Amino acid sequence: MSGLAISTSGLVHIYRSQGHDVAALSGIGITVRPGEIVGLLGPSGAGKSTLLQLCGGLLTPSAGRLQIGEHTLTTMTEPELDRMRASDVGIVLQGAGRNLVPYLSPVNNVKYAQRAAAGDRSLPAPEDVLDLVGLTDHAHARLQSLTPGQIQLCAVAVGIATFPGLLLADEPTSQLDHAARDEVLAAISTINASTGMTVLLVTHDPEVAALLPRTVTIRDGRIASEGRSGEEFAVVATDGSLPLPPHVAELLAPGTLLRVTTTEDGDVRLRPVQQEDRA
Repeated sequence: MSGLAISTSGLVHIYRSQGHDVAALSGIGITVRPGEIVGLLGPSGAGKSTLLQLCGGLLTPSAGRLQIGEHTLTTMTEPELDRMRASDVGIVLQGAGRNLVPYLSPVNNVKYAQRAAAGDRSLPAPEDVLDLVGLTDHAHARLQSLTPGQIQLCAVAVGIATFPGLLLADEPTSQLDHAARDEVLAAISTINASTGMTVLLVTHDPEVAALLPRTVTIRDGRIASEGRSGEEFAVVATDGSLPLPPHVAELLAPGTLLRVTTTEDGDVRLRPVQQEDRA
């Protein structure tokens, strides 16, 4: 099994709210290589969870291109999307309990998650799935006896029950203390290293973001910046526009003119145009 790539271009998602069309995503273009771990950042309502749900086929794009491995989601039927989610794409919804059958043990939750893919290909033993997330000793425990961190690990185990090529995780560390948060992140890192599974993870926690090898920040439905191991970079969009990182944008008033120059070495420089320069 190998990780699945993600590729989007001009991705738009519009929904109806109180009689008006609202653009949750406005022309998102992103590429995730097979086996990458990428965090999606941004304020509430920015569109990061919408992008995650589009990648899982839970929402339908209004426009644009969306490719997951060999799957072109914009042309797939509902039965085809169901088969993709059953085998190739694992999803961990926000709120661990939403991913679990409350009266089943961790091992039986994993078995239940594997049912839709049974017969399609060889599946991992449920015990091996639980071992990857560190729940071997709790395989037959009642969910009610587990800690919040262990319940979240069980939700992750359900998401990777078939060893899919892509894991989509929406806020898997929210509402956890630091120790449990780090345990969940360590489990996801182990899964990635052991299986090559691609991981797309939504988080609002800057401490989590700093631990991820790559992050993509979404603001107002557009790519605002990217990060590499805690360092943030601006991203040139496909239309040539350049959203500024928040810490730079807050220094410039709306309507500020920026002079763009290049040096002999090919460096690009941006400099605000002073009032005297405009005369």
